[in-house]
Amino acid sequence: MKVCIFGAGAIGGFIAAELSSTDAEISLVARGAHVAAMCTHGLRLQIDGEERLVRPRCTDAPAELGVQDYVIIALKAHAISGAVESMVPLLGPQTCVVTASNGLPTGTFMA
Repeated sequence: MKVCIFGAGAIGGFIAAELSSTDAEISLVARGAHVAAMCTHGLRLQIDGEERLVRPRCTDAPAELGVQDYVIIALKAHAISGAVESMVPLLGPQTCVVTASNGLPTGTFMA
């Protein structure tokens, strides 16, 4: 199973680190210095004094990853519209898209 996490900040990085303990093929899409650092040093997750280092595939070019089984969008809400077009190569007829966005404006959800 191929899982791409689009956005590798706190939420995306956490999801990637946790999913790396499964049999899924995990990839991360990020940009700039962040993707370069993850390619060089891996991704570290620290919880309760325990540190885990994982090395998922990292890129700033989503098209090189091909069609995914799952695409988890972990961008801040205001960044999604600018990134949608670059997600298209990741999507096939059976791809499941999951949103794990943060930064939603106040009042977006009502109880």
